[in-house]
Amino acid sequence: QVQLVESGGGLVQAGGSLRLSCAASENIFSSFAAGWFRQAPGKEREFVAAINWSGDNTYYSDSVKGRFTISRDNAKNTLYLEMASLKSEDTAVYYCAADPSFVVVTHPEGNPAYWGEGTQVTVSS
Repeated sequence: QVQLVESGGGLVQAGGSLRLSCAASENIFSSFAAGWFRQAPGKEREFVAAINWSGDNTYYSDSVKGRFTISRDNAKNTLYLEMASLKSEDTAVYYCAADPSFVVVTHPEGNPAYWGEGTQVTVSS
């Protein structure tokens, strides 16, 4: 069982930056694809970004492309999301997720096997 713990959320002004981290409990995380999802109040959860196990393949939603960067450090079993040029519409609870399959993490109807508890990101305008 892989446990995922997010950190780094908080309150930031529009146009600012924030870095989220997701620490995994097991070394097997380094062989998994991973991603970030978010859910705003009253809205469904949406995909944000994904990365394959080695870090050389990434995928982003159109809404964050060019502003957010996903990366990972497998030596530390940690996933990151660098967020820049933040907008009020980026306000949400951000979740990290992991799955053996990159397709599952990136597919709109995919449901990764492992999820964190989430971290709140609030962007003030």
